[in-house]
Amino acid sequence: MKNLGRLFTISNFLSFVRLLMAIPFWILLNNDNKGPNNWAVLLTLAAVITDLMDGYLARKFDQVSEWGKIIDPLADKVCVGIIILQLFLHGRLIPALFWIIIIRDIIIFVAGIFVTKKIGMVLPSNYLGKGTVLVIGFYIIFMMLDLAGKNYVVNYLFMLAIVIMSVASLVAYGTRAFGVMKGKRKE
Repeated sequence: MKNLGRLFTISNFLSFVRLLMAIPFWILLNNDNKGPNNWAVLLTLAAVITDLMDGYLARKFDQVSEWGKIIDPLADKVCVGIIILQLFLHGRLIPALFWIIIIRDIIIFVAGIFVTKKIGMVLPSNYLGKGTVLVIGFYIIFMMLDLAGKNYVVNYLFMLAIVIMSVASLVAYGTRAFGVMKGKRKE
């Protein structure tokens, strides 16, 4: 793999902080009593904000690095995985949606490792993937505020959006990965 670039940048710091948020997420949600969890909601909002800011700051200050392309999606996958696992274990997330989110992240993670080994660089996240994680983040907040049982239509629309965006982002990642690998073979 080519040079990973600078590790110590503000955008990588934000991604790393988000990765470490998995620990308090696990603790806050481990004893979930099925009601609103305000601390977990605030932490989720902080995670969403750092996710939006890290890429923006990396581009703005010309700090895009291979490290950032690794840490950012890893932080997303770990935090989302921890949260939805806890919601699932406490019966607040339906199994089908849990598995759709988990399988999507596993496929993207494993395929990302494979593609990186083949082409010698990390493919960055795309806007559809970021949008999918953002919608999942807002759905998590919706669930943590205990609103799913009070508004079935919004709950259904969130779940439908997550399913559609998960499939679309997988297709987009796969198409881009195959295209990049095909182009790399021709060189």
